[in-house]
Amino acid sequence: MAFTNSHRPAPAVVPSGTPACQQRAFAEGGHQLEKLEFALAVAITRGDAQKVQLLRDQIAALGGNREEPGT
Repeated sequence: MAFTNSHRPAPAVVPSGTPACQQRAFAEGGHQLEKLEFALAVAITRGDAQKVQLLRDQIAALGGNREEPGT
């Protein structure tokens, strides 16, 4: 029996009219936003007010979180 190459990723589906580079940039921006939000949670837990403000400013510069948590 022949097996397909199951570890090969499925082809990316890009909505018509949206360049692939914009899709990739959005994904990378989302990843950066997640990293900043995690760092913010750590700074809040540690009570580092200066770091909290710096991270909140960076999150706002990226446009904030446009998704509901857990989505």
